[in-house]
Amino acid sequence: MGHHGWGGRPPASDAEARQRIVDATARCIDRHGATKTTLSDVAVELGVTRQTVYRHFGRISDIIGEVAAQGAESFVDLMIAHLQGITDPAEAVVEGMVFCVRTIPAEPRLSLLLQLDDTTAFGRGTTTQQTIAYGARMLRRFPVDWTTAGMKEEDLRGLAEIIMRLLASLLQHPGQPPHDEEGLRTFLTRWLAPALSPVRPTDQRITPA
Repeated sequence: MGHHGWGGRPPASDAEARQRIVDATARCIDRHGATKTTLSDVAVELGVTRQTVYRHFGRISDIIGEVAAQGAESFVDLMIAHLQGITDPAEAVVEGMVFCVRTIPAEPRLSLLLQLDDTTAFGRGTTTQQTIAYGARMLRRFPVDWTTAGMKEEDLRGLAEIIMRLLASLLQHPGQPPHDEEGLRTFLTRWLAPALSPVRPTDQRITPA
């Protein structure tokens, strides 16, 4: 590990170096935005060469992805705390989405994860396998017994995908006028919640014409 740069405080390990690069990138993003942040900006922020940054991350997009992932972890902790006591699957999903729509605009690092600022690639970040898998892991943390609710692993991945797609649409194209919080809750309860209700045997019968 080199002793030059790093503001006179060289990291003690590769793990610390990577984290300091991520933290420096987050500061650059806060100042310049994700699309204008470069590896050179990060190197200058840390007082190191570009090559030093390259030793830990091959591309600026890799660092930005890590910034987004770490911001998402903190956000999910807050959301799960908000959902405590809500054990009904439909209610938990609706309330979680309302929380996301209300909170994500003030969390720029989450916008990075969903690529909401990239208007040329609308929704691209919401449909990657990585993001869907992350959404499924988030759902497993809900205070809901998914097994009792009849939800298998593939069901959670499907639910995660539709949630991510809806969130991207609601956040980037909120409508005119946009739903207020109670209106959004009513909208999601009407159109999303029924998909999470158990299907009763009688629901599957077809009435003869």
